[in-house]
Amino acid sequence: MSVLNKLFGQWRGKVAEVAMTGPERNVAVLAELRALRERIPRITGSLVASSDGLLIEHDLPPNIEPTSMAALAATQLSLSYRLATTAHGGGFDEVVVHGTEGQVVIYAAGYTSLTVLAGPDVNVGRLHLESRPVARAIAGHLAIAQPPGIVQEQLNEGKA
Repeated sequence: MSVLNKLFGQWRGKVAEVAMTGPERNVAVLAELRALRERIPRITGSLVASSDGLLIEHDLPPNIEPTSMAALAATQLSLSYRLATTAHGGGFDEVVVHGTEGQVVIYAAGYTSLTVLAGPDVNVGRLHLESRPVARAIAGHLAIAQPPGIVQEQLNEGKA
């Protein structure tokens, strides 16, 4: 192996190491998710995903794969938004899925969604009471990270 090939291989390894590191954690969003779980003990996990299914942040148990759950949440968000606008012409706020083993609630949070997983015996009214302000706070945290032009467009449309 030539010296040049060896150096090129080492350089490729360093590039791969840099590429393998994920995006920085959004500390403010993660703090919101953890505080929500502390306020409602029946919450088993939560995540924030973009409208196109990219995982932004999560506080999920180890048995749930975060990126798959983010994709599912984005799909449900899209379907729910379409259903709400078709049926009533208005926007979408939240959708509740009651399962035999628990609840899944997806809240609109600007151009993202907050998904909350809870046990079957959770008080859904309290869950809404605590989660809706968190969804608004998360939308605010993420709007700060967007370029000013996008935030201004969202404010003009009333979505931020």
